[in-house]
Amino acid sequence: MITESIAGVTLRTQANVYFDGKCVSHSFTLADGTKKSVGVVLPSTLTFNTGAPEIMECVAGGCEYKLAGSDTWVKSGPGESFSIPGNSSFDIRVTDAYHYICHFG
Repeated sequence: MITESIAGVTLRTQANVYFDGKCVSHSFTLADGTKKSVGVVLPSTLTFNTGAPEIMECVAGGCEYKLAGSDTWVKSGPGESFSIPGNSSFDIRVTDAYHYICHFG
């Protein structure tokens, strides 16, 4: 199932811009205090570091990702997600724009 909208949020209007604009997201908070972000990664190969655990949910496009300590690239497309432990990292390889929701754990 693909998440198409999220109701009842407080949205930060200033974008988070990473890697010279190759990744742009907006942070938001749900009524219960849960924090998430929604954004897009443009074609590139990037490495992201995590503080808290994260779940990356693909809502459009796709990517390949490789978790820290792994040599295996795994595909993720619309309706799919992958989990990253806290205090870790992952590589992401994007050939078409990857639209995502990041769920912080």
